[in-house]
Amino acid sequence: MGESLKTFVGGTEVEVPNSIPAIRAALPEERREEFDHAINDAGVHEIQAVMRHWMLESVPDPEAEQILHRLAQDEAERRSVA
Repeated sequence: MGESLKTFVGGTEVEVPNSIPAIRAALPEERREEFDHAINDAGVHEIQAVMRHWMLESVPDPEAEQILHRLAQDEAERRSVA
């Protein structure tokens, strides 16, 4: 399977899945079909970028999710004012 990959989430080091089956297993069930399609549609020159994207998707980051949620709320407020 190769060398273990790690990243930091909220100041804590976490292991990142680094194979197609490991990435798929780490994703929430509702995202697995989308992952399967992305992997199956990737060509030889795209597969590494697709895997990197989904590797990071599989590692939950509560801080990033809170920021995205806040940005979505701000955008919704701006649209309702316009």
